[in-house]
Amino acid sequence: MNSSAKNLEGLGMSSEWRASTWGEISKLEYGKAIRGYQEAKGKYPVYGTNGQIGWHDKSLSAQPGVIIGRKGAYRGIHYSDKPFFVIDTAFYLVPKNQINIKWAYYCLLTYDINRMDSGSAIPSTSREEFYKLPVKIPSLAEQQSIAGIVEPLDDRIALLRETNATLESIAQAIFKSWFIEFDAVKARQQGQEPQGMDAATAALFPDAFQDSELGPIPAGWEVGSVYDLAQYVNGAAYKAFEPNLEQKGLPIIKIAELKAGVTSQTAYSEVNMPSKYRIATRDILFSWSGNPDTSIDIFLWLHGDAWLNQHIFRVIPKVEQERSFVYLTLKTLKPVFSEIARNKQTTGLGHVTVSDLKCLKIIRPNNVLLQEWNKIIDPLLEQAFVMQQKIQTLASIRDTLLPRLISGRLRLPEAEAMAGEVGL
Repeated sequence: MNSSAKNLEGLGMSSEWRASTWGEISKLEYGKAIRGYQEAKGKYPVYGTNGQIGWHDKSLSAQPGVIIGRKGAYRGIHYSDKPFFVIDTAFYLVPKNQINIKWAYYCLLTYDINRMDSGSAIPSTSREEFYKLPVKIPSLAEQQSIAGIVEPLDDRIALLRETNATLESIAQAIFKSWFIEFDAVKARQQGQEPQGMDAATAALFPDAFQDSELGPIPAGWEVGSVYDLAQYVNGAAYKAFEPNLEQKGLPIIKIAELKAGVTSQTAYSEVNMPSKYRIATRDILFSWSGNPDTSIDIFLWLHGDAWLNQHIFRVIPKVEQERSFVYLTLKTLKPVFSEIARNKQTTGLGHVTVSDLKCLKIIRPNNVLLQEWNKIIDPLLEQAFVMQQKIQTLASIRDTLLPRLISGRLRLPEAEAMAGEVGL
């Protein structure tokens, strides 16, 4: 018996893993363009190139399945545990043979589909290249065992993401009530106590409105521009560094890293750049160029020191105590930024410029109210940030396990022991 066969037997697996290609065992179906999915409340999740983006009352796939990003600088692999719809920025996987669909999902996570570019103006996944990808197929029982080891990690990640989303939703809801709907000001104007607010906090809001270029705003508040909130430093243009195992220097952060974190595909640079291009944990980052639906977004950087690539702003609040106000202002304006980029699309790409930030007006409250705002919101955002870091840690463990499990290099008992160490 040769060494590879012994290795497979030691895994608790047979040596009958069959060599094939993804084109032989599956096909990629195109998604379809629809409107209104972001506001809809249907029972079927809608997926795009970067994951779930809404709901619809119809499905394209009648069973759970795998979604593969088709367009954009960063294209992800996603799994739906229920029937789903896919828009035209993504594919969905249709097996030709009987396979465990969750195993297929985990297997595909070990590939870098962002390198399978069709060569079009917008970075796009090539179906032809995908179909050529080699795959080793274990028995259905072994596929199920592999999925069973990784799935608890995914379940915990999903639970943490749900909690994290709830925390951010609470913060955004308070932001909207205070600074967009002016609920407390309206209540005080009518001689009522604002709901869900103590008397001391309510007293910090004015009880009247004043005219402004934006219409009535709370008395004593000011109209300013988004640009006035912060300094917006665009990243540097780096040479085409290749991903490397030595990881010398600092990672170069592109849009892909904003979405997936630092991975084995991240390029590094030892070049000592000006300090303004060096980002640190908790920095606010604004990806201002790319596909309006998938690339324009605002992030809190979860990782350590890194170099910022072009097409991303490092957002430095002009007043440090206004950090959470700046962050949630930008997050609230994300749909506006996407629309600005969409209206300036060329070859499928759009952008938000400094000129746009100067033209975009916002309403600024007084400093005393912002101090009270910080006391309420900062702990929520900090908890959400810590939660997101836990998600990254678990995802890193999962991504370390996967290639070894999928290739058959890791013994199942060893994998189970590793999972047990993180409480799964």
